[in-house]
Amino acid sequence: MTQLLYFAWVREKLGRDGEEIALPVSIATVGELLDWLASRSPAHAAALADRSRLRVAVNQEFADDYTPVGPADEVAIFPPVTGG
Repeated sequence: MTQLLYFAWVREKLGRDGEEIALPVSIATVGELLDWLASRSPAHAAALADRSRLRVAVNQEFADDYTPVGPADEVAIFPPVTGG
């Protein structure tokens, strides 16, 4: 099972801090995962609508749309982090 973690306003829009999913076999990359997640519900579509406002980490390593993702991975989705 793939563990999804949601942070900040992504968590707020989805109403949960994460979920465990059975990754469809057709999904091999972060970009494909985000497309599939956005199709799951209106809340997912709203939270993932503007990918320029999202960052993704796979197994605690920053990832892009082409990063491979598999059934045993942890995928975190969060807004960009800024400091001051």
